[in-house]
Amino acid sequence: MGKEFKHVKFKPLGDSAVMVQIGNTIDPSNCTILQNLASLLEEQPFEGFIEAVPAYTNITIYYNPYTLFKVNGNVTSYSFVCQYVQQLITQMTTVKQHTQRVVEIPVVYGGEYGPDLEYVAEINGLTTDEVIQLHSENECLVYMLGFAPGFAFMGGMNEAIATPRKETPRLAIPALSVGIAGKQTGIYPFETPGGWQIIGRTPLDLFLPNETPPSLLQAGDCIRFKPISEKEYKQLKETRS
Repeated sequence: MGKEFKHVKFKPLGDSAVMVQIGNTIDPSNCTILQNLASLLEEQPFEGFIEAVPAYTNITIYYNPYTLFKVNGNVTSYSFVCQYVQQLITQMTTVKQHTQRVVEIPVVYGGEYGPDLEYVAEINGLTTDEVIQLHSENECLVYMLGFAPGFAFMGGMNEAIATPRKETPRLAIPALSVGIAGKQTGIYPFETPGGWQIIGRTPLDLFLPNETPPSLLQAGDCIRFKPISEKEYKQLKETRS
């Protein structure tokens, strides 16, 4: 096993999933490892494999325990999956660069679309224009999807605009709102309660259940935010409706 994987740990999640922990550091290199492992599982699935879900520092592998029992009756499902994943990991003696998909996300910032933009600027000693520039100048990495279908947790945002979550979450955040929580940025695919600081909104649909895949963004994607005017926002909304 390569040195990159010396901190790998396996943990059972009930009788139908295994969590594989790859260290404890949230960084692009660990994200690459997790994406490579997820790709290997998709390319070389074991019988009974359902899906692999990457997170910040781990990947959860879901499987059908009954199918595994029928195929490997002498070995527990958990042991079999751990052994199988261990074999895949030995194939990853070096960290290959995950092929990133670049997705541009247009955003109208401030006003009714970003009610917390001024607060983010104030708490960080910046102007609203500087916040917009800093939020859109860095490429952000999608580490994981979670919380709601299609909600992408992104790292790589300029830390000069890092802002704590709201002390009291809103009961309803408009769909497609762009927010900041600590050093993370993300987009709400649907109207939902939430505590992130909302700085803008995108006209792009992030989750279409009848599409394959249904989520526009995937773990491992590289995101570029592009500031647009309110007029451009409305035009894009009209063309996509």
